[in-house]
Amino acid sequence: MPIKVLIADDQAMIRAGLAMILAAEDDIEVVGEAVDGVHAVELARKLAPDVVLMDIRMPKMDGLQALRRLTRPGLAAGPKVVVVTTFDNDEYVYQALRGGAYGFLLKDSGSALLVEAVRAAAAGEALVSPAITVKLLRQLSSPSSTPLSADLSARELDVVRLVARGLTNTEIAERLFISVGTVKTHLGNVQTKLSARNRVEIAMWAWQSGVVDR
Repeated sequence: MPIKVLIADDQAMIRAGLAMILAAEDDIEVVGEAVDGVHAVELARKLAPDVVLMDIRMPKMDGLQALRRLTRPGLAAGPKVVVVTTFDNDEYVYQALRGGAYGFLLKDSGSALLVEAVRAAAAGEALVSPAITVKLLRQLSSPSSTPLSADLSARELDVVRLVARGLTNTEIAERLFISVGTVKTHLGNVQTKLSARNRVEIAMWAWQSGVVDR
């Protein structure tokens, strides 16, 4: 079954752009578009999407309020919400993640990361824009007094350092002169060795272990 996605944004051009990107994927289906927060909550309850792409600044009800409506305790299993916005305000990020969002993307993150975020959310994993991840981890992680050990190869450490700097898989591939598939293979091996669930936890390990300079 395809991943059912609801798009919530008050700008018609943004909704159309997101829908066009997702429609190109065989495993994703856009089932509805909401023009404000109230509409997003109504359509989410009516259409039962797997994932909601939620803007923050919308009329009637903002995206953070709508997020809390869809993820509040006591509700039956609802959609996974990915916040997609032009604003990387720290407080927005904290509120979204505390409110139960499964991702936080900037609208200029690119189509590949958008698709990756939808698939990750549907699988129950969180994905945050690399640039935001770096900003948050610098603030939230404290370096360990003793380096954390892990049996990573030199190439795997190269990949980890670039993940911690906020580069996407494509950017890492270009920087290291390897294919995107090879980057994904290295990341899969790193996740296994570090028992990390996603690239956010890989980046957190890198900052805490001291393998990347602040």
